[in-house]
Amino acid sequence: MHTLTHNPTFAWGSARAVIDIGSNTVRLVVYGGPPRAPVVMLNEKVTAKLGKGVAEDGKLSGKAMTNVLAALARYKAIIDLGGIGTVDVVATAAVRDATNGAKFLDRVRALGFAPRLLSGVEEAETSATGVIGAFPDARGIVGDLGGGSLELVDVADGGTSHGISMPLGSLRLAAMRAGGDRTFARKVGAMLAKADWAAEPGVTLYLVGGSMRAFARAAMVRMNWPLEDTHGFTLDAAKAADLARLLSRRGQLLKPIDGVSSNRLGAIPDTAALIAVLLRRLMPSRIVFSSWGLREGLLFGSLSPDEQAQDPLVAGVADFVTQLGITADEGDAAVRWMQDVVPMARTPLGRAAVLLCLASGRVEPNLRRETPRAWGLRKRWIGVETSGRAILAAALQSSVSRGGPVDDLALLMPANTLVDAQVLGLATRLCRRLTAGCVPLIGRTTLRLIEGKLALDSTEPALIGDGALRDLRELGQQMGLELA
Repeated sequence: MHTLTHNPTFAWGSARAVIDIGSNTVRLVVYGGPPRAPVVMLNEKVTAKLGKGVAEDGKLSGKAMTNVLAALARYKAIIDLGGIGTVDVVATAAVRDATNGAKFLDRVRALGFAPRLLSGVEEAETSATGVIGAFPDARGIVGDLGGGSLELVDVADGGTSHGISMPLGSLRLAAMRAGGDRTFARKVGAMLAKADWAAEPGVTLYLVGGSMRAFARAAMVRMNWPLEDTHGFTLDAAKAADLARLLSRRGQLLKPIDGVSSNRLGAIPDTAALIAVLLRRLMPSRIVFSSWGLREGLLFGSLSPDEQAQDPLVAGVADFVTQLGITADEGDAAVRWMQDVVPMARTPLGRAAVLLCLASGRVEPNLRRETPRAWGLRKRWIGVETSGRAILAAALQSSVSRGGPVDDLALLMPANTLVDAQVLGLATRLCRRLTAGCVPLIGRTTLRLIEGKLALDSTEPALIGDGALRDLRELGQQMGLELA
């Protein structure tokens, strides 16, 4: 019998940890993977509700502090034994507002941490920085709902401005609604006016925080939405307002929802009421939910300008496909091979799709029909909204199988985009069959248009077998082109 060697440490190498001492939870997240698209290796939380006592008498309660300190002691052991050298510890609204917050932070320091107390503006800007990291072209307003506060901040051109923090956290909303929703709406409006905060109508409102994501999951269930991941889930303002009114009804008992804790489930009506007010006051054209916020903002803000400039979707996909033996060089070669015929391949979304389509050929045959499609629709990618997921799935489906249902995908993407996605998938399949993903072989074939006809040439004619010709004909049919 083989004996396993005991190692007293389990090193996470270059992993980075973030501890977020929030008003509702205290959470440890350990990140690995590429800097521009970090992968969560551990996500652990304790629901201590530090902000509950602050809302009641202005102090952190003894029980809540004891629960947080016990969690932090465990986190310290994990970090030390795991060999994690880079650790960020931040505290937000509850500690900031509590009269005994400073003494509590002294007890945190006694555990060996160096906590940083974020101001309201810092909290708002850091959360917005996380949204920018997830959606590089983000333009509009970020609203981050925590247990103790709501942060609002403008985002545009990769920067933040006009950040504010208001005492509208999820732990405070129930009491604020006690006088009725009209009174609640007036209170929120008064806070916005006092902060001299207004928005340009018609922009995008990005919503961040566990309570916001719980609302998104409830909305998905109501809509029979085919996806589960709330990151990138998008609603136009009218639909969002309808759902907010429906879900804000007090006293209703919501059925359990996968991925939503009982605490979050119970807070959905109050969160929905706040969203309804924000929609009326800020008048966005749509809302987008982001899983990236404060913690990811800390990570993204620490990157170099060159790292920040990388596309997060391409970075994440490139890291993922290495597990199946696909390199960035292969992806770049395939993009160059098809880009004159398949314009979508020139875009970041197209490049990510090509990498995934190349990798789909490495999936074992009995899983090949469903697994690649699931990569597109259900794997956690950053920098992509619902329509982009559908495009990835359509390309992947075309790259691994002939036929298959696409009506559900067509409903999730702009009109006329489905064909473009299928063309990209078919072109990648042809490239993969011709060259087996070998970069030198890719350079020995050429896909081009000659007088409006599709042509495939090669300096190695033996590469073009019956299977490649069949794929070429199918690609031409999808493009509406004859073969040269």
